Amino acid sequence: MRTTLTIDDDIAVELNRIRRKQAQSLKDLINDALRRGLRDMQARPKRKQFRTTSYDMGPFLINIDNVAEAIAYAEGENFK
Repeated sequence: MRTTLTIDDDIAVELNRIRRKQAQSLKDLINDALRRGLRDMQARPKRKQFRTTSYDMGPFLINIDNVAEAIAYAEGENFK
């Protein structure tokens, strides 16, 4: 397919620098750049891995397996 592109000056300078360095034609370089760009645009964004820091808080003050007892303790009732 033939088309006309208007390329910004800063991009043209960079393309020419890469073209000379890689001894590649402008057509091949632009097609390669477009392929890579389209592939990157369609890729799922990479998520930064999130980690939390854990701390040893010591032994439990109450038995949290008994929900009623834990609620009573938190509310300050005399549960025993």
